[in-house]
Amino acid sequence: MIELIATAESIEQAQALIEAGVDTLYIGEDFYGLRLPTSFNLEEIEKITKIAHGGKTQICVAVNAIMHNDRIDFVGPYLKKLAEIGVDRVAIGDPGVIHILKTEKIPLPFVYDAQIMVTSSKQINFWVKRGATGAVLARELPYDELKILAPKIDVPAELLVYGATCIHQSKRPLVENYFNFIEKPEDTSKDRGLFISEPKKPETHYSIYEDINGTHIFATNDLNLVSGLEKLVEIGLTQWKLEGIFTPGQDFVEIVKLFVVAKEALLAGIWNESLLEELNQKIVALHPEKRELDEGFFIKDPDEVK
Repeated sequence: MIELIATAESIEQAQALIEAGVDTLYIGEDFYGLRLPTSFNLEEIEKITKIAHGGKTQICVAVNAIMHNDRIDFVGPYLKKLAEIGVDRVAIGDPGVIHILKTEKIPLPFVYDAQIMVTSSKQINFWVKRGATGAVLARELPYDELKILAPKIDVPAELLVYGATCIHQSKRPLVENYFNFIEKPEDTSKDRGLFISEPKKPETHYSIYEDINGTHIFATNDLNLVSGLEKLVEIGLTQWKLEGIFTPGQDFVEIVKLFVVAKEALLAGIWNESLLEELNQKIVALHPEKRELDEGFFIKDPDEVK
């Protein structure tokens, strides 16, 4: 089975993604979840869940923020409400949230999502023994390492195949602090479109924004692994995430549709180079003009990754 997981920025887009053929919608509220295209409240999550289940689409809710003292007391009631709504699973990165889920016996499956920390089968299996039904793999794993990891895990492991890759997060408002220091207040939200570059490397373009969870910095290029999908099927990594945080509106829906075509072709055994090239060209055309695409760490030699 191949599972396509896609973010949603609105109820309308969620409906369009369901009709496009996604298997799972990834949504949440920014008080509890990280780097969401839109922060949905519980009422909106319930509405999307009803629509999704009507179309046989699952719902995964992000609860993967690090819960400090100002938030931890709210987590239990939030998880209980998600269980009442009937969401299919939650993504969790903070062991404290897992502890609450277990000690309060809240009937919600969870996947372990510690972002860049999830790099080994032993780590995944550690959390499987503690109830995890899946895991979100780090974006920095080359294919040669994925080949070693995949046979050693017994649960689905999600891999990003399209979208932006976060490379750094700080709980501190780093950009706001900078603007305050130079006495030039600026909007530091995602909509502002800020980026930073390395000295003497003008081609670098690290998107940066701030929200309730602090400062988030993204890789210069977004990820497109359409050329690697067949390899992923061969090693059994078939839970694929499509991230729309910087690809808004109908363009993201159309890109998701292209991955649905790829999924169906792979399952039908009719995948070929011609179709791959056609889909790749369409993805590039739909992708935001000011954002580049590449294969990220997927094609790197593991010895080159530090």
